[in-house]
Amino acid sequence: MRWWKILGLAGVAGVAATGVVIARAERRRRAYTPEEIRDRLRTRLAEGSGDAEGGVPAEDQA
Repeated sequence: MRWWKILGLAGVAGVAATGVVIARAERRRRAYTPEEIRDRLRTRLAEGSGDAEGGVPAEDQA
């Protein structure tokens, strides 16, 4: 085999591996129900606003 054939096969294997990783991540993302996503977003919002309580709002800091 010539070196360019090996390089081409490595490229095809890399593209296939990337597709597998993306598909797994997509399956994990879609596994959540809409209610679970809302709950997680509300929790993150509460944590974020809890850090800013008692301080100066970000817009007023210079």
